[in-house]
Amino acid sequence: MKFLVVAALLLQLIVLVAAGRDFYKILGVARTATKKEIKKAYRKLAMEHHPDKNQGNDEAAKIFQDIGAAYEVLSDDDKRKIYDRHGEEGLKDGGQGHDASDIFSSMFGGSFFNMHFGGNGRGEKQVPRGSDVHIDLDVTLSDLYKGAFIEVLHTKGVFREAPGTRKCNCRTEMRTQQVGPGQFSMANVKVCDDCPNVKLTHEHVELDLEIEPGMVQGQELKFHAEGEPHADGEPGDLIFHINTLKHSRFQRAGNDLLTNITITLEDALTGFEMEVKHLDGHKVQVKREGITAPNSIVKVAGEGMKSFDNNLERGDLYITFDVEFPTLNFPSEAVESLKELLGQGSKQRVYNGLESRFVKGA
Repeated sequence: MKFLVVAALLLQLIVLVAAGRDFYKILGVARTATKKEIKKAYRKLAMEHHPDKNQGNDEAAKIFQDIGAAYEVLSDDDKRKIYDRHGEEGLKDGGQGHDASDIFSSMFGGSFFNMHFGGNGRGEKQVPRGSDVHIDLDVTLSDLYKGAFIEVLHTKGVFREAPGTRKCNCRTEMRTQQVGPGQFSMANVKVCDDCPNVKLTHEHVELDLEIEPGMVQGQELKFHAEGEPHADGEPGDLIFHINTLKHSRFQRAGNDLLTNITITLEDALTGFEMEVKHLDGHKVQVKREGITAPNSIVKVAGEGMKSFDNNLERGDLYITFDVEFPTLNFPSEAVESLKELLGQGSKQRVYNGLESRFVKGA
């Protein structure tokens, strides 16, 4: 009895050492938390402990680093699976780490661990699962800028119990059979279980998709067990892929936004002030003094997209200016006045840097 108590305490110590940081505790979420709950918790904590709000506070900086590490792992399905099984140490080994049961078994033997602590070793049965379903989700740039909720009516297949039985869980087993006195042969035999019969039905499910600010092209929204069903196992997942629709006035480049504005020659020469309507409807003030040359680019800091990983960060807005020249001819007296006013004289420069294919045969 005393030995079992010591073994249990040793196992607990091994778990604590092998696990590393408790990412669920750091974010304050349950181990069953959804991605949405993890993201919400991360945003709240990141804003509270961001270095910009806690300058000179080393403790806050350490907490912010832990929050970022926890979110990086728990928001990634593959990393989260490795972490749940092997702890933080397993991530350092590329998922090849050993969990507490591995370490304990190596010290006391696998049969001891299985007998007293319920381990099932490495021979646990893999549950079959249906295929994942992938769907492109058309999303506007405005939705990616400010966030949105989209309702989708999804039709999925579901296996329901039906009368009768069927062969299931079929597998190949090696069987030994006596063929004569002292003679035996081994052969592969297909073995199946008898399971209740099933029939495939279809159900309609309403799904709420949250488009979060800063999401990017191709990013996934995953719904567990909403994919193709499997008669003897679990359904696959339903995975939506963000597909950004073309916008009439803005283009996205990373977290930056690009747009073009056409101004008159008068504005280009004398300066101007204007408002640009942004993706969420707010107005961006643009003021230019003096001359604005064609193809000039102006950066408006902080008016780009929010960063998906950290909504405290934003990209910039880059505006390229085109100049619209007048189409009417000036009267001769106005031409002379314009020449005198500009004071440039008649000067031309010939550019000879065009590639040869454009001047071939000239």
